[in-house]
Amino acid sequence: MSRVCQVTGAEVGFGRNVSHSHRRTNRRFDVNVQKKRYWVPSLGRHVTLRLSARGIKTIDVRGIDAVVADIRGRGGRV
Repeated sequence: MSRVCQVTGAEVGFGRNVSHSHRRTNRRFDVNVQKKRYWVPSLGRHVTLRLSARGIKTIDVRGIDAVVADIRGRGGRV
């Protein structure tokens, strides 16, 4: 499964390491994705989401019901 946040849509980024001699090599910027389980009162069950750290903060601010409604509205699976 890919490292993508289900709330923010954050994905892996690509860039370059630059050494002291200025040689460039490819690298990845991985997203800090966590598996987190929430109780959703509107659904009456627990849901497990793959979230970035910013996605967890978004749920803290907006609430799990609003976020799950947005994910379902986009056609995402919850």
